[in-house]
Amino acid sequence: MTSTSVMPSVKASSVMQRATGAFALIDSLVRHGVSHVFGYPGGAILPVYDELYKFEQRGDIQHILVRHEQAASHAADGYARATGQVGVCVATSGPGATNLVTGIATAQMDSVPMVAITGQVARGAIGSDAFQETDIFGITLPIVKHSYVVRDPRQMAEIVAEAFYLAQSGRPGPVLIDVPKDVGLEEFDYVPVEPRSVAIPGYKPTTRGNPRQIGNAIALLKAAKKPLLYVGGGAVISGAHAEIAQLAEHFQIPVTNTLMGKGAFDEQNPLSVGMLGMHGTAYANFAVSECDLLVAIGARFDDRVASNLEKFAQHAKVVHIDIDPAEVGKCKVPDVPIVGDVKNVLTELLSRLAQPADADQTGAWRARIDQWKTDYPLKVPTYSDQLSPQQVIAEVGRQAPDAFYTTDVGQHQMWAAQFLQNGPRKWISSAGLGTMGYGMPAALGVQMGVGENQVICISGDASFQMNLQELATLAQYNIKVKTVIVNNGWQGMVRQWQQGFYGERYASSNMEVGMPDFEKLAEAFGVKGIVVKEPEQLDQAIADMLAHDGPVLLDVWVRRDENCYPMVPPGKNNSQMVGLAEPATKRPVEVVHCSSCGSDNKATHRFCSECGTKL
Repeated sequence: MTSTSVMPSVKASSVMQRATGAFALIDSLVRHGVSHVFGYPGGAILPVYDELYKFEQRGDIQHILVRHEQAASHAADGYARATGQVGVCVATSGPGATNLVTGIATAQMDSVPMVAITGQVARGAIGSDAFQETDIFGITLPIVKHSYVVRDPRQMAEIVAEAFYLAQSGRPGPVLIDVPKDVGLEEFDYVPVEPRSVAIPGYKPTTRGNPRQIGNAIALLKAAKKPLLYVGGGAVISGAHAEIAQLAEHFQIPVTNTLMGKGAFDEQNPLSVGMLGMHGTAYANFAVSECDLLVAIGARFDDRVASNLEKFAQHAKVVHIDIDPAEVGKCKVPDVPIVGDVKNVLTELLSRLAQPADADQTGAWRARIDQWKTDYPLKVPTYSDQLSPQQVIAEVGRQAPDAFYTTDVGQHQMWAAQFLQNGPRKWISSAGLGTMGYGMPAALGVQMGVGENQVICISGDASFQMNLQELATLAQYNIKVKTVIVNNGWQGMVRQWQQGFYGERYASSNMEVGMPDFEKLAEAFGVKGIVVKEPEQLDQAIADMLAHDGPVLLDVWVRRDENCYPMVPPGKNNSQMVGLAEPATKRPVEVVHCSSCGSDNKATHRFCSECGTKL
């Protein structure tokens, strides 16, 4: 959509003043409660930066100068995830704008409310291949919720108001505003537009669930003997933590979460079975394979959760609650589809539960899951002369249980998901796009949003090097992010896949040659660096890191060939995990023959390890 389209009806202020398009943009941001923007200047965006300078001098807003535009988009993303508010990033035209693309795509995949503002060449030069001209409107069309090219400064206030409304409402997502340089300079009679005053014809997200479908869901919940709540990122976005807990407690339903859903349910609650999927807990994956009712709450049945959709929860009725109608039935057709805001739907559902559920309804099911928890616990391996990655993450979590955590992408991300237990909005990770280099820039955005709260980034040596220049940003503003590098000298997850599926041909995955001395690198940027190479150094090093009043980079050398287990191989049923240890509870060894393929299986197996058929 461009500025020549029909704009929504808006409530405008009666105050009029002579102003530029750039002034209207920054003034509108401030009116929408924006306190921080993350960006990097350049020629086409200079009119906007000139006004931003004036507003910043008055204390109305703060600009955080990143060292690469990709970091600006990740910082805005992290800010939004931690606070629930719209994150804002700014870049110039051409390469500045294209450097935002990865961060915009990351936000789109994970439903993050973001407004990305880009400079553009003057209106008369658009389409002429002018210096630093790029069609960022066209480039980003597949990865934004909406886009604008502002061709008339008089529409700036309406566009900003609409962009913020679109970014936050319905299923959240990124919105792009492209501002030609001369639009920023042009003066006009500026009339501010009040936030949340837009009414967009044809855009009416469904927020209330269908009453009849909610009734059908209740009927299934009352009849189920082996129900399971499958909680995704939509539950976090909706703020439905209390409602999920109430539903789980009412029916005594076990709860599993996705990578995006961490924090939506207390993982210390006995009903929690942790994360499911490719690197989920064994008991979560067994539970989803055996349940008779699966209630998907703000989740999308992605391939990292359901590698084999045909056999995913194949014995279960499915209820799917999601605000985005495009997600309902996209991957797995539910028996009861409910389109609406998760919090609203659950509130309505709970209001209809007049009496407590039968306490014994799920008793046998919970006992079965508890036995799986006993047989297949997540374990922290220990070695006499070296640290395991799990040890590092578990110890950080022990010393900083209430911190906000960001991660990069790879093995360390999965171990962090397994061993950290997070509160609402305290888990920030690139899930859908899997963006290496996300962690530290996202953490600096989180820190700006949550004030003095502790913010920790868990990274890997390969991921960290993708945006290591942001150590300069941390140093400039004394942003007190603590970054922990789980250093195994590899692109860890790539190495694990090469070991398991590519004949141990480790093509271009070793990072040792050329790896910097991270301690010295940090100090070169003016950031405290700490290195740990021996197990006995770990606890004190983490304590020193947390006690330091400023940013810290902690480089921890770990066992180089540790693999992340359990793991569901691609295309397999969730019950067909590899890397499971022998059950902690010893039982007589018996053999069960698969009726489908004839393979022999241990009596402890619930599904055939060869074909996935239930035994």
